[in-house]
Amino acid sequence: HSNPSDAKKQLGKLQREFPQNSSMEEKTSSPPQDEITALVNLYRSGQMAKAEQACRELLNTYPQTLVAMNVLGAALRGQGKLQEAVQAYDKAIQLNPDYAEAHYNLGNTLQELGRSKDAEASYRKAIALKPDYVEAYSNLGNTLQELGRSKDAGASYRKAIALKPDFAEAHYNLGVTLQELGRSKDAEASYRQAIALKADYAEAYSNLGVTLQELG
Repeated sequence: HSNPSDAKKQLGKLQREFPQNSSMEEKTSSPPQDEITALVNLYRSGQMAKAEQACRELLNTYPQTLVAMNVLGAALRGQGKLQEAVQAYDKAIQLNPDYAEAHYNLGNTLQELGRSKDAEASYRKAIALKPDYVEAYSNLGNTLQELGRSKDAGASYRKAIALKPDFAEAHYNLGVTLQELGRSKDAEASYRQAIALKADYAEAYSNLGVTLQELG
């Protein structure tokens, strides 16, 4: 059987809920809403290079457009251009330091770069701005686990679960954390809850097997 400490965390999906209104834009120089929608749709359809190009063209005309800067970062990350994505998210945050989604997306990119301490700071900033940010709590837990802070990671997963009780990945990741803390019975309960929510959760079945073996 596999070592539970090698169990891969379910890193959250890139935030896809881009703001659809212009309330965060510069009122004096906002692009037409259909242009923003076109950018988001290119990204959502997986056309990362086209989304990047369209974002850059729009930003040439409307350089203060936060949503376009955020989509640009997402499109760059989707192509593996992680350092450029960091720069795009940093620019979005400079334009509006209260833009929670940009802090969250920056955290995901920093985590992918192996910069866990910086990722932790970004996730915490996103949560400070948006206290019900479930995905940020979940990914903060992953980052804390990477940093060897299992108890703090468990607390973060529990917060995600409190906000979204049907979040199967958070139950699973909490199980991994509990297992690493030697709390096999609690880990078993978390894995079973993850399976109850996601019947085809292969990793949860596998780790549940390891946990049951540990429990004799």
